[in-house]
Amino acid sequence: MGTDNEWILRARRETPLQRADRNFQDLLAELRVLQTGVQILFGFLLILAVQPRFAEATPFGRGVYVVTLLLCCAATALLMAPVAVHRAMFAKGRKQEVVRVSNRLALGGMASLFLAIVSAVLLVLDLVFGLVIAIVLATLVAVLFAMLWYVLPVRRLLARRPGPDAEYRPGAGPGGSGTDAR
Repeated sequence: MGTDNEWILRARRETPLQRADRNFQDLLAELRVLQTGVQILFGFLLILAVQPRFAEATPFGRGVYVVTLLLCCAATALLMAPVAVHRAMFAKGRKQEVVRVSNRLALGGMASLFLAIVSAVLLVLDLVFGLVIAIVLATLVAVLFAMLWYVLPVRRLLARRPGPDAEYRPGAGPGGSGTDAR
């Protein structure tokens, strides 16, 4: 992948530090979107336990609630951690490391959020429809999220075709363009 990096640097005409700065800004923009979802889910979970209908939850439902709440806490911590990492390593000449660590934290946060969303759906649908229907529908939600969050991006990455906004130049490098290269 070293040749890919060299080609990216030539195509974008940016230094490694400029690339790290751009990648970190992109990551922060993505985290803002995820944080909104986590905050909404977390708020819902915190008020759910004090609602009268929650008293009707089965021991299974209470267990799913606890797991969901903990997954949401993990997602919150992981998705906010890149800011703490950046603050701790700010102006220390380690921006590329900040980007690498922050990317891993964001991926862990997305996985936690994915599981928290599926668990929350299972919890609510169990209260509304019963366990069997809840499991079926929560499984469908899990498949939908897995397809959109993981399978689709990996398939596009493995296809190695230029995106719709790419200017295709035969022989210019992998994928034929310099757009959106990381």
